[in-house]
Amino acid sequence: QVELVESGGGLVQAGGSLRLSCAASGSFFRINVMGWYRQAPGKQRELVAKIDSDGTTAYTEPVKDRFSISRDNAKNTVYLQMNSLKLEDTAVYYCNADLLTRFRNPINRWGQGTQVTVSS
Repeated sequence: QVELVESGGGLVQAGGSLRLSCAASGSFFRINVMGWYRQAPGKQRELVAKIDSDGTTAYTEPVKDRFSISRDNAKNTVYLQMNSLKLEDTAVYYCNADLLTRFRNPINRWGQGTQVTVSS
């Protein structure tokens, strides 16, 4: 079983910063893409940022100059550094990973979600 466990969410004032972490545990061969999604009330879940195993990153336009995604392959962990937070960044943030099982089968896993609330 593969599990993703997120941490680092919370309440922050507009303009502040938060750092989210997501660690993968369990038995698997390799993690390929790791990413962060978010879902605000009444809206669809959207991709925020993703990072490939070689470090290639991609961001959604609204966060490009404010958020930074990184990963520590030795720790099977992905991070999302969020700076200059805005009210519209308020959402539940979900970690996602594309992995290969021990038998080299591709699977996709979601974390449980962590709430990020930005106040004025």
